[in-house]
Amino acid sequence: MLRQAGMVAAVVLTVVASHLALAQPTWPKVNVATSYVVDPDWPQRPEGVRWAEVPGVAVDDKDNVYVFTRSQPPVQVYASSGKFLRSWGQDAIKSAHHIKIDPEGNVWTSDIGLHVVRKFTPDGKLLLTLGTPDVSGNDEKHFNMPTDMTFARNGDIFVADGYGNARIVHFDKDGKFIKQWGELGSKPGQFSIPHAIAIDSKERLYVADRNNVRIQVFSTDGKLLDVWNNLVVPWGLWMTKGDELWVCGSSPMIWRADDSSLGCPPKDQVLMRFNSAGRLLQLWTAPKGIDGLERPGELNWVHCLAVDSQGNLYAGDIKGRRAQKFKLVQP
Repeated sequence: MLRQAGMVAAVVLTVVASHLALAQPTWPKVNVATSYVVDPDWPQRPEGVRWAEVPGVAVDDKDNVYVFTRSQPPVQVYASSGKFLRSWGQDAIKSAHHIKIDPEGNVWTSDIGLHVVRKFTPDGKLLLTLGTPDVSGNDEKHFNMPTDMTFARNGDIFVADGYGNARIVHFDKDGKFIKQWGELGSKPGQFSIPHAIAIDSKERLYVADRNNVRIQVFSTDGKLLDVWNNLVVPWGLWMTKGDELWVCGSSPMIWRADDSSLGCPPKDQVLMRFNSAGRLLQLWTAPKGIDGLERPGELNWVHCLAVDSQGNLYAGDIKGRRAQKFKLVQP
């Protein structure tokens, strides 16, 4: 009996070992997905230079990074290495939103506190103001908490007048009003928080219609060209030189009883890259942080993003109150 039991046990062990051997994967472990890793040492902020919410970030043609924060100083410039370069804007900015750099290297800011869009030199010299400081409205000379701006090849300016109004406003390069379009609603061509705007080399305008969970595409004269529905709740946009549109925000959501605007708070944090036809080319997610306990690499209410010449991502968030660099990891 003992001998038989031993033989049975040996057979069982042989069968188990055989199954375990078969269960081991035989395919090669090759990384084919593009990914990013946070640089925990970026940037090196000097003592006394603080951050609060970071709604805006931009990268210039030298890969210098402009961080736009609701603190003092509001505009902070860092090298891609993280070295602090300069700061400015204490006397010109009231409440930061998005920041952009035009083809000539000028720096533009949207100020939802002063209801203006402003143009500066890279060192912070004020060159132009659109809107009437500290006065809100809905006409040729007034905005109501404008959210973002972008620029055509001829220098024309397109402003997303997005929190208090629901329109896109077109100016020439000198700030002369040309036209406006849009109204509050969810039908094609209408807006509910046009939160960010970008333009490609063919001068198609992409508008992050945040509460409507879509991106709308227009010609520069306001003709609706396309609508990308139910892909992302878009918060920030960044157009690459190759006409690829990066979008940050959250995956599609429905309104909840306690939402002040859709996706506040967001359920996740996504960064997506599209071609100009709306085809998704890349999806990358970051862990969503817990208020006040965010760790490096986590995002919490991601609001803006920018991409440098090496493909690295820079993201700023509201609850996380910081900007972070995510270094590209090639497969």
